[in-house]
Amino acid sequence: MAKVNIALVQMSCVADKQTNLNKAIAKVKEAAKKGAQIVCLQELFTSLYFCDTEDYEHFKLAESIPGASTDALSKVAAEEGVVIIASLFEKRTQGLYHNTTAVIDADGKYLGKYRKMHIPDDPAFYEKFYFTPGDLGYKIFKTKFATFGVLICWDQWYPEAARITALMGAEILFYPTAIGWATSQDEATNTEQYNAWQTIQRSHAVANGVHVVSVNRVGFEQNGAMKFWGGSFVSNPFGTLLYKASHEEEEVAIVEIDTAKTDSYRTHWPFLRDRRIDSYQPITKRFIDED
Repeated sequence: MAKVNIALVQMSCVADKQTNLNKAIAKVKEAAKKGAQIVCLQELFTSLYFCDTEDYEHFKLAESIPGASTDALSKVAAEEGVVIIASLFEKRTQGLYHNTTAVIDADGKYLGKYRKMHIPDDPAFYEKFYFTPGDLGYKIFKTKFATFGVLICWDQWYPEAARITALMGAEILFYPTAIGWATSQDEATNTEQYNAWQTIQRSHAVANGVHVVSVNRVGFEQNGAMKFWGGSFVSNPFGTLLYKASHEEEEVAIVEIDTAKTDSYRTHWPFLRDRRIDSYQPITKRFIDED
C-alpha cells in the first residue's frame, strides 16, 4: 500500500504496569476507530521512565518478548486490524536485559523485535545500568500496510542507524522515545534541546528520502523533576513537518503518509545514487587519529 494512516500515541504513564498497558490498549482502539493502520506507542510505555535512578527493584518490570504484553497487544491488533509498534523492557535471561521494541502485524502475528543499539548514560537517564546494547542489528519489518524500520530514542542521534535501516528497505523510520526537560532548566535551553532533537530526525528523513515518525511520552515524572516534552511529530522526506503534537497533552494523532512519493523525492534529490561507498571505510573507526 502507498497511502498509510499512521497513529502516534503520546501519553503519560503511572507506576502501575497493568494500568499503563490498559491505557495503551484503549488508545490503540481509539486510533483504529479514527482510521489508523499502523500505531506506534512511545518508549517503555508500560511504566514510568525508571532509568532516572539505578535501582535493582526496577528489573522486576522486565518481561519476555514475546510474552504477556505482546500477547495482549496481538489480540488487539487482530481485533482492530492494525499494526502495533510496542516498546518494552525485555528480560532475555537472568541478568540480561534489553530496551526492545516488538512489532505485531495487523492479523495479530508477532513479527519480531528490535533491540536498542545505542545506550545512553546521562543524569536521570542511566540506561547503561539496565540495558545491554542490542545484538540483533538493524531491522525492517514487512507488515500488511508498509515495510518500516524501528529505532529507539538514543538511536535518534545517529545517522548511521537511520542510513543502514533505510538501505535495508525501510519505507518509514519509527522512533519510540522517552525524552524530557529537567524542570529546573530555563526555557531557552528547553527550546534549543527540543529543536536539536527534532532537527536531527528530520535530517534522517531528508538524507534517506523516507518519512520519519517520532513518538515521545508526555507529563511530569521523577517527583516533578522531569517534564517529558511530548512534541511527537511526522516528517516527510524533505523534512517538512506533517504533524507536531503539543508539549503538554496526551494525543492520539492520525497522519496519512504516501510512501509512493519516496521515489519522487529520491530522484529529485538522488543522495542514494551519489553515495561514494568506496570512500566510507573510515566511518568504522572510533576516531580518525592515524595516518
